[in-house]
Amino acid sequence: MWLKPDEILLKNAFKLWVTEDDNEYFVLQRRRGYGDGGGGLTGLLVGTLDTVLDSTSKVAPYRILHHTPDSQVYWSIACGVTKEEIVQHWEWLQQNIMRTLSVFDSSEDITSFVQGKIRGLIAEEGKTSLVLEEDPEKFREALLRFEKWFELPPKEKLVTYYSCSYWRGKVPCQGWLYLSTNFLCFYSYLLGAEVKLIISWDEIWRLEKTSNVILTESIHVLAHGEDHYFSMLMHLNETFVIMEQLADYSVKRLFDKESFQREPALSDPLQITKRGLEAHAKSEQFRTFFRLPKEENLLEVHESFLWVPFSHFNTLGKICLSENYLCFASQDGSQCHVIIPMREVINVEKSDASSRALTVCMRGKRALRFSEVRGYQLLANTIRSRCGISASPQHSASSEAIRGECQSLINHFEDNPEDVTLMVGQKDSSKAVSTEALMTVFHPQDVENLEPKMLKEKMKEQSWNIHFSEYGRGTSMFFTRKTRDLIVRGVPEALRGELWMLFSGAVNDMATHPGYYSDLVEQSLGTSTLATDEIERDLHRSLPEHPAFQSDTGISALRRVLTAYAYRNPKIGYCQAMNILTSVLLLYAKEEEAFWLLVAVCERMLPDYFNRRIIGALVDQAVFEDLIRENLPQLVEHMTDLSFFSSVSLSWFLTLFISVLPIESAVNVVDCFFYDGIKAILQLGLAVLDYNLGALISCQDDAEAVTILNKFFDSVTNKDSPLPSTVQQASVGNNDRASHLKVDISELIREAYEKYGNIRTEEVESSRKRNKLHVIQTLEDTTKQNVIRVVTQEVQFSASHLDSLYNLFKRQHFLCCYWTMKSPALLHHDPSLAYLEQYQLGFQQFSTLFSLLEPWAFCNSKSPLSLWVFRLIDENQDGLVNFKEFCFALDTLYSGSFTNKLKFLFKLHLPPAFTGSPLHLKEQRIIPVAEDSSHLSRLSAFDLPEDGVIKKSPERGRGKVDLQAYLKQWQNEILRKEETIKDLPRINQTQFIQFSKTLYNIFHGDPEEESLYRAVAHVTSLLLRMEEVGRRLQEPSSPSESTKSADTAGAAEEEEEEPSAGEASTTPESSGSRNSQDAGADLTEMQWSFSFEQVLASLLNEPTIVRFFERPVDVHTKLGQARVAQLKLKANK
Repeated sequence: MWLKPDEILLKNAFKLWVTEDDNEYFVLQRRRGYGDGGGGLTGLLVGTLDTVLDSTSKVAPYRILHHTPDSQVYWSIACGVTKEEIVQHWEWLQQNIMRTLSVFDSSEDITSFVQGKIRGLIAEEGKTSLVLEEDPEKFREALLRFEKWFELPPKEKLVTYYSCSYWRGKVPCQGWLYLSTNFLCFYSYLLGAEVKLIISWDEIWRLEKTSNVILTESIHVLAHGEDHYFSMLMHLNETFVIMEQLADYSVKRLFDKESFQREPALSDPLQITKRGLEAHAKSEQFRTFFRLPKEENLLEVHESFLWVPFSHFNTLGKICLSENYLCFASQDGSQCHVIIPMREVINVEKSDASSRALTVCMRGKRALRFSEVRGYQLLANTIRSRCGISASPQHSASSEAIRGECQSLINHFEDNPEDVTLMVGQKDSSKAVSTEALMTVFHPQDVENLEPKMLKEKMKEQSWNIHFSEYGRGTSMFFTRKTRDLIVRGVPEALRGELWMLFSGAVNDMATHPGYYSDLVEQSLGTSTLATDEIERDLHRSLPEHPAFQSDTGISALRRVLTAYAYRNPKIGYCQAMNILTSVLLLYAKEEEAFWLLVAVCERMLPDYFNRRIIGALVDQAVFEDLIRENLPQLVEHMTDLSFFSSVSLSWFLTLFISVLPIESAVNVVDCFFYDGIKAILQLGLAVLDYNLGALISCQDDAEAVTILNKFFDSVTNKDSPLPSTVQQASVGNNDRASHLKVDISELIREAYEKYGNIRTEEVESSRKRNKLHVIQTLEDTTKQNVIRVVTQEVQFSASHLDSLYNLFKRQHFLCCYWTMKSPALLHHDPSLAYLEQYQLGFQQFSTLFSLLEPWAFCNSKSPLSLWVFRLIDENQDGLVNFKEFCFALDTLYSGSFTNKLKFLFKLHLPPAFTGSPLHLKEQRIIPVAEDSSHLSRLSAFDLPEDGVIKKSPERGRGKVDLQAYLKQWQNEILRKEETIKDLPRINQTQFIQFSKTLYNIFHGDPEEESLYRAVAHVTSLLLRMEEVGRRLQEPSSPSESTKSADTAGAAEEEEEEPSAGEASTTPESSGSRNSQDAGADLTEMQWSFSFEQVLASLLNEPTIVRFFERPVDVHTKLGQARVAQLKLKANK
């Protein structure tokens, strides 16, 4: 590898280098302790220095120096891991540089020329791979060490590296931590003790920052049941964030494809960089905070002051700019932020150069003034370009008019700063609350009603109207502490839909997708899928006590919204609890608004909640458990197992308390959720447990605790709700509720904010990432245990061996996914499938793993035998092998009897495994031979991208599952009878020749190879003689004769062959019409064949062969060797 020229003053500092070759201008050196004659104390010391010190000397054991005859200064210009690599560089210098140097007169010119040439070579090399790295030169050195030490496949992308200590017990090992796309690696070499650690991100269960007495602060990694601690990091927080991002990236890409497919920025594992990860994390945080669509990315950040009209002062904060939004968030604790869609901006004016100020003018006579903006001119131009308001000639008139309007607005604002209505404006009257919400249809408000509850409702509306006059209304409203206070007190019925749309960000989705919902409804109309069947089943279970859903109006709207969403997002389709949530949304928002609110909840606010594995809900339950430990220690002391609260709280998270609280109280919780996100639900959950703390501590079992919580939820009321009793969820016949003390929902929410409002959103997100690893690995472990439980009943492997075998199988599945953007194995992995079908191997993956595990080394990954084994065990001919099929094959070869092993080899040479001559690899095709499988495509296993996949799992939202096909498959499996040796067809001439070759391959390299070869030759000749005798005995016989020779085995076997000799004899006989020449031709064309019983009987007479096949296999050693070789085999490829 060429290096940036670096000056070295001492040629042989400390005698650590030995000169291998030199000339007038260059010296080739070898590091002492490497190569021939290396080792000893010198080698140990040098190796330790090479690992600990961060210098070029530790990069590689070979280097090339440049010097001139009249100078004592040397320049390192190249290094190499192997002698071949450094010699290649040396020869290039000899051929391309040496001749040129003779034309220079001075040493300075020679050195300048060499340095320029080397830098040019480095720049050429780094054009593609290193252009995105912060320090390409140092990164090249680190990359070389990474490749040398860990021998991972060349495609593995190194992201970053850090110097740190790794703790082995109580002893720290100083070395280097390397973080790549798929692996966490550590290397240390101290006085001959080498420590090398490789952990793939998808194997990590826990990743967290910890501290104890010995380690002030360290990073804890739990993988494979082992704890690993890394400390002494210069930038521990930065290191941990990168590790967290890489682990999260790996989990999303390999286990959680639904969320990964929504992040195209990180779709290519070969292009991941530290800078890219940091930018992605910032964009994700930006979108979460401002509730923006997933397409938005953080492009620019500017510190500035914003004039806040309602407070009459400038607040310090940051301007955040994305593709379609201009956002501001304060940093002075005022909790003020504002979101401005670019579509609302009509102009940007730079009003005051001295204060570096600019004013953003929006529709509806609104404006925002930013000051002390560094680079304010560039920011103003960027906003103009994104809004499309450039002053082009054809629009000069309109531009002048807008500028004049904005200038008058600015002048008025500067002269009358107290006129706040001009700044933030009033909501356009055309955007009044829609009257199409179900609540307004089925419960219209009576304006003249002067009941206390209605008066209080009008007071709430008045409070919000005052708030709108001060802080603005609509998309560019200021969000402040006062906004949250009003939310906690309760949102008026008339404003609920509008505010939900605003706080969730759904208002922006709907504005940027006009007509989208109506198109979806039209497209999804009349579709019949698994999702639509489930929707129809649940329609009448959605708030059945509410009048709106006792009529066709509400039911039809609910059907359209749920069906449209299932059509939009088939990965989620429909999940229980979506109907309850959507029915509440429809009460307060019109139909299209309810659809976009559902999109915001499912895809942004509650990610991964509504799928088969409800990963998001399980993660938030784990976060909830952490918060209980932190905030309710008394409860933890009494109930050490907090999993009870996880099971109880699942419905709280999935339905936002709607399923456990009366509807009039639950909507107040939904108000807080749309403003504060999941934080509001967590706070309320803690408040509920805190309120019932005494009763929960005194309860004896889980059933009593459930009863206590149910009674509490029944007692929750909303004393301010203006809804009539027909709409509210009454407790008819519930005698316990009357005796239980009433709890007002507003008081409960206020208490939750007062006691637990200090929970920060950033802490919740960090806890989510930390717990997501554990949740997904727990689900994966459950899958593994279920698979092993099914398989262990039918194989002789022990549970520990099956565990190791499953890990190898799963890792082989992932190995083709690590370095590929669209791996077929990754695309067809579906966690919602049955356990056995979640991880399956295509042919290429199978052949690699099988070659590592099969006991006789007869089947390398490029052998046609691999293809025949694959076809044989792929029972349903779908081009994929599951773990059960794989285990059955290995179990037969490892633990089967002599007869079963021989039967397996025999069937390898029959269809569908063996399809006949020619035996060239590229012509072998996965072709089912049975007539009932003729509808399958004739796919070549070697022409497919990586896996020949015929069967695809249907998408949940659009493809309808063929349940009858599944039931038929299960029935066939139940009724399948045990195959006997008499059921096997006879093996013909071509197949038998290949069978003999396979036996020779199996015996190759065995200590008894010679005697085994002789035994096979003896068996072969014996079978051929038996066949010849049988044929001769049959010659005079007519095909219609049924008499058999009782004392001639060959004749008997030959007559058994007669019904199935169609492929051997193609010409039917006609009685008495053939001459002797025709009969001779027929005999020549007729092929001989053998039954399995003949082959078995012959081989049983050879003790050497029987001993070979009955020799026990050390399964534990074989699995250990495969585990070590699995990754190296991929690297060598």
